[in-house]
Amino acid sequence: IASTHDTIMCFSSRGRVYWRKVYEVPQAGRGARGKHIANLLPLAEGEKITAILPVREYEEGKTVFMATSDGTVKKTALVEFSRPRPSGIIAIELVEGNTLVGVGITDGTRDLLLFSSAGKVVRFPEEEVRPMGRQAKGVRGITLQDGQSVVSLIICGADDEQRTVLTATVNGYGKRTPLADYPKHHRGGQGVISIQVSERNGAVIGAVLVGDEDEIMLITDAGVLIRTRTKEISVVGRNTQGVRLIDLGEGEKLAGVEKVAESEEGE
Repeated sequence: IASTHDTIMCFSSRGRVYWRKVYEVPQAGRGARGKHIANLLPLAEGEKITAILPVREYEEGKTVFMATSDGTVKKTALVEFSRPRPSGIIAIELVEGNTLVGVGITDGTRDLLLFSSAGKVVRFPEEEVRPMGRQAKGVRGITLQDGQSVVSLIICGADDEQRTVLTATVNGYGKRTPLADYPKHHRGGQGVISIQVSERNGAVIGAVLVGDEDEIMLITDAGVLIRTRTKEISVVGRNTQGVRLIDLGEGEKLAGVEKVAESEEGE
C-alpha cells in the first residue's frame, strides 16, 4: 500500500529498475481500464514489470532481495537505489534467457522461500546471502533440473508462522499449507515438495503468503479474473495435489495468482 508521496520502484523482467512517484500514476476507478505501464516507463520491447515496491525512505539496514527464474538470488542495500535515473538502472545482471521473477524488501531477519514450476520449494534464512552491488549476478538459491524454473519468491518473518502458503498450478488446482510446515534448510538445495505436480495439476504457476481473511485474484491466459477468499480453500499438507481453484475453458490455463491488497479488502 502506497501513499501519494511515496516512490514506487518498478523492477522489470530484464533486471532493471525504474522509478515513479505515486502521484504520477493516474487514479482510476475499479471499473476503469487504466493506463498501460509501458506508457509510464521507458521499457524496451518485450520487457515486462515483474514487481512493484513502494518506498517512502531509503533506510540504512534495509535490502532489496531478488530472485530469478534460473534459481539465482541476490540482495543489495536499499540505499543503492536512492538516486533515480529517468532511463532506469541495472538491479541485477542477467544472462540471456534468465528473468527477474520476484523482489521484496528485507531487514536481515527474514526467511526466503523459492518455489519452482516442478512443485518444489526451498526455505532458507536471508543471512545466507551477503549484500552485493547492483552489477553483481547473485548466488545460487535453489538447484533446478532441466526445464524447471523459479515462479515465485515469498519473504516471511517470525510473525508470519501462523499464516498459510497458497500454491496454484497451471490447470487451475491449488491448496493452502501452513507456513510452519515448510522446513528451513540452506540455500542452494533442490528443496522439498510444496505441491504434487501431476498430469491433473500441471506445473506450478505461483505461490503467495496469505491469512484466513485475505482474498486472492486468479488470472487466466484468456484474461478471466476470479476473486476468492482464501478461507474457502482447503488447508492440507505439502505432499498433496490440492483442490480445484477455478473452472477453466478448453485450452485455457491459469496464468497467475496474486493476493488482493488490504486497502481493497476493506472496501
